[in-house]
Amino acid sequence: MGSYIQVLALIIAGIVLLWFGYSLFFGPLSPFYPGRLSWKSWKKKGNIKGEAGDPQICPVCCIKLDRGELVKSIAFPSMTGGRDRLMYINGCFSCLNNRLPRRCPVCGSRLSVSDYLISRMFERSNRRNHVHVLGCNQCRRTGSLAR
Repeated sequence: MGSYIQVLALIIAGIVLLWFGYSLFFGPLSPFYPGRLSWKSWKKKGNIKGEAGDPQICPVCCIKLDRGELVKSIAFPSMTGGRDRLMYINGCFSCLNNRLPRRCPVCGSRLSVSDYLISRMFERSNRRNHVHVLGCNQCRRTGSLAR
C-alpha cells in the first residue's frame, strides 16, 4: 500500500513539473510564446508605410516604428560648439535585416546594408531633436565631386 502511494506521488509530481516547464517556456510571459512575435504581426506592421519626413518613420525604408523601436544612427560631436551635428543613419531593425527595401529619400537609389544616410541633427532644448537628411553616402559623394 505504501509503494502505491509513493508511485502516485511521483506521478503527480511529474505532471506538476511538466506543467510548470511547459508554462515556463511556452506561456504568455515566455519569449517563445507563439503569439508574441509571429509572421502575421510582422506582416501587419509592414503594411504601415509613411513618408520619409514624418515623425516615427524610418527614413531609410519608410516604415512606421513601433513604440520603443529605434533607428540605428551615429551622431558626431559639433565642431563649432553649436546645436547642429553631423549624423549617419543606418536604418531600423526591419531594413537592416534585409526584410524591406532600403532607398535614399533624396536620390531614390537602392541602398545596400553597408550604405548609410548623411544628415544633420539640430538639438532643441524644449522639443524633440530635428533631423534633416542630406542624402546617402553615394549621392553626397558624387554631388560633392560635381561641384
